[in-house]
This record gives sequence, structure tokens and C-alpha cells, in this order.
Amino acid sequence: MAGVTEIRAAGGVVWRPAPDGGAEVCLVHRPRYGDWSLPKGKLEPGEHPLIAATREVAEEADAQAAPELRLPTARYRSEGRLKVVDYWSMRVVGTGGFQPDTEVDEIRWLAVDDAVTLVSYPHDAEVLAAFAALPPVTATLVLVRHGHAGKRLTWPGPDTGRPLDARGWSEAYALAPLIGLIRPTRLLSAAPRRCVQTLDPAAALLDLPIEVSGDLNEPIAGQQPDECMLAAAALLTALATAGEPAAVCSQGKVIPGALERLAGRGGDYTTGKGGGWLLAFTGDRLIGADRI
Repeated sequence: MAGVTEIRAAGGVVWRPAPDGGAEVCLVHRPRYGDWSLPKGKLEPGEHPLIAATREVAEEADAQAAPELRLPTARYRSEGRLKVVDYWSMRVVGTGGFQPDTEVDEIRWLAVDDAVTLVSYPHDAEVLAAFAALPPVTATLVLVRHGHAGKRLTWPGPDTGRPLDARGWSEAYALAPLIGLIRPTRLLSAAPRRCVQTLDPAAALLDLPIEVSGDLNEPIAGQQPDECMLAAAALLTALATAGEPAAVCSQGKVIPGALERLAGRGGDYTTGKGGGWLLAFTGDRLIGADRI
């Protein structure tokens, strides 16, 4: 007998500034179950969990929200199957999107402590507690590696001119809506054509120019790799300190080292072509790096 597949869902701890200077978070009431919970919902076929999370938050909580930082994943049994729900901290940036045919009939904005008391399930309380323990997120960045661009040895011209191939363009178009979720105000790219092209669909979607920065380039002959990694880390830190969301495209020999320096510790920061990271900062300090 074939194995029973798990149910995949996504949602968020959606927050907005409270009058007292703290944060209010959103809970939704579902009359079918008589419960109070965090806004969430099932992924549509082929949907990225982060896109599903922001969609469900809009549909259930009437909130347009920008994701900031991954929170603990909830796992529990639902109708005899394992349900896995990915959560993110999300900052409210607008209203709209509520779908009256959802299961939700009431929305409340509460202080975190009050929300922990009201939620019906321990896993929601645990996610809220993790949110409450976070330092404030002051900036979010998306850092991506360029998409596939054929093989270096088969390209007849300078390597900086090597363009994306069909797979690379598919990756670039898949990245564009993910980049758009953080509402970036700037797009920055390493100089090679394949890096700039990887941000082209996002630039068209967001109507933003692409700024080229040599600080994001891989080392050239005679240049020390650490020099490039430090330059990229410094650029990302400067963007974070400015407090404006931005999307950045760099290269495979730069990203791991730059992230290791930002994190202040070792880790697996290898990044596949067309892959990337959602980075959360408080001031100039990296507090979260989530693969996207």
C-alpha cells in the first residue's frame, strides 16, 4: 500500500506596531473548529511555502505582510495524517486580500502574551513564544546566486559575458515573486551578465533598476578570495544598516564566505545556482538566514 503523504501548509506570525511601542500579532477564529489560531493554509500544487504563507495571511487575516524570519515548524496529526506547517515572522505593510469563503469569521490583534493565552493549540503557543524571543528585525535582504548559464568551457567569449541558459531563465522567473515578497527598494548584482539577467524578471515585476557592484564579484586572477568575501559581506551589512529591503545577486565563490562572516560562525552556506537566502538583520547583525 502506498504511503500516506503529509499535508503541507504555511502561515505566519503577523505583527504590527502597538500603541505602547510593542507589537501586536494577529489571530483568526474558525467557527468550524471553534478555535483561535495563527493564520495559515495548505500549499497549492507546486507552490513555494513562503508564497503560500503570504497568500494565506492575506486571505485569512486581511493583511499584506512581508516575511522576515523563519519560525519553528509545527508538526501534528490532522485527519490521520502528519501535517507540517512552516511559519515566518511577517511585518504588516498593508491591508487587503481577505477571502470571505475562508473558514475565518473573526480576526483579533493582540499583545503577544494575550495571544499565547488565547490560542487553542500548544504548537501555536510555541511559535508565538519563539517570535517573542526574537530581537527586532530592522532589515531583510534576499541574497541569490545566479541561475544556470551553460558551461564555462563551451562559451567562446569572456566569461563575464556568459548568459543564462533556458534552465537559468526558468530559475530567474521563479525567483522574481519570492524576491517581491520582501518589497525591495533596491536590486544589486555582480557584474557578470548571468547575474544581472537573474534579477531581470524581478526588475520587470517591481519596476526597479539593477545596480551593478563589483563588491559582489568572484575573485579574478591574482585576487585573494577573502578580499571578495569581505567586500560582499560589507556591502550586505551596509544595506542592512540602511534599513531598506534589497535583493542581491552574487556568485558561488562569494556567497558562502560572505554569509559565514556575517553569521560569525561556520555552517553550510553552499548555494546552488538559482538558489538563495532570506536574510534578517537587527541593525548590522545577521540574526537569521533561511534558504529559499
